[in-house]
Amino acid sequence: MKKPLKLPKFRNEDEERDFWSKIDLSEYLEPEDFKPVSFPNLKPTTRSVSIRIPEHILFRVKEQANELNVPYQSLIKQYIAHGIIREQRERSRA
Repeated sequence: MKKPLKLPKFRNEDEERDFWSKIDLSEYLEPEDFKPVSFPNLKPTTRSVSIRIPEHILFRVKEQANELNVPYQSLIKQYIAHGIIREQRERSRA
C-alpha cells in the first residue's frame, strides 16, 4: 500500500459517486493489495431479445424442457451457452 486512503462521510450516493469518479486508486494501492473475491449471490444482468425460431424447433425444445422439468426459455439459454462454449473450444484447437 502506497499511502492510506481516508474516506470522507458521504451525505448521499451522488456525493460518493463524485468522490470515486475523481480519485486515482493507483496512488493508494499496489497490485498485490488486491485479493480475489467472489459474489455467488449476484444474478447476471439479462436483456430481453426477440428471435424467430421455426415452430417445429420450438415445439421440440418445449417437449424437452417438459421432460427435464425446466422452463423452456431456460433450456434455450443453456443450449446457447453450450453452443458458445463448444465453438470457443473448436476455435482454440484450430
